[in-house]
Amino acid sequence: MNVPEIPMGTVPMSLSEEPPALNWYALYTCPRHEKCVAQQIEERSISCFLPLYRSVRRWKDRRKELELALFPGYVFVRLALQDRFRVLQLPSAVRLVSFNGEPAVLPESEIDQLRERLARGGVEPHPYLRVGRRVRVRGGPMQGLEGIIVRRKERCRVVFSLDLIMRSVAVEVDEGDVEPVAESKRRN
Repeated sequence: MNVPEIPMGTVPMSLSEEPPALNWYALYTCPRHEKCVAQQIEERSISCFLPLYRSVRRWKDRRKELELALFPGYVFVRLALQDRFRVLQLPSAVRLVSFNGEPAVLPESEIDQLRERLARGGVEPHPYLRVGRRVRVRGGPMQGLEGIIVRRKERCRVVFSLDLIMRSVAVEVDEGDVEPVAESKRRN
C-alpha cells in the first residue's frame, strides 16, 4: 500500500474542515479614496465591488462627466473574516462596518440586486431617509425590496436604504409596481 508523502512544514486539511465562508462586508475608506482602495483590493486578488454612477459637473468654462462613488466612503469586499487584515492594512482603508465589535455581513442578495440595477442605469445617490411612506416593489428587477417612496418632477422614485452604512439609492419605478407595507409588519 502506497501512502502519499506530505512535505515537511505542511499541514493537511482534514476532511471535516471546510474552506472559510466568503461574505460581503462594507469597508469604510478615507474620503474620496474609494477608487484607489478598490484598485488595491483587486491587486491582492480579493473580490470587491465599488458602485459608481455618472454625474455631469459644470464649471464656468467647461462641463465634465465624472464617475463618482454611489456610496461615498464605502467599498464592498467579499472575503473570509480571518483575511480582513489583508484589506485593513491598505492605505486609506479605515475599518469594516461593525456592530458590537463584530464586522457586519451584508446579504449577498442586496449586492446582486444593486449590481443588476446599476447595469440597467438610472441609479443615483439620495439622502438617507428615515421618514416617509414605506413601500414594497411588487414587480420588475427590484421585486421584493422595500423602500421609501418619494416624488420628484412628477416621476415615482423609491429610495432603497442600506441601514448598515446609513446610505440610500433612488430608483425610478412604475407607480403600479409598488404597494404599501402594512404598519403592523413595520413594527415587527
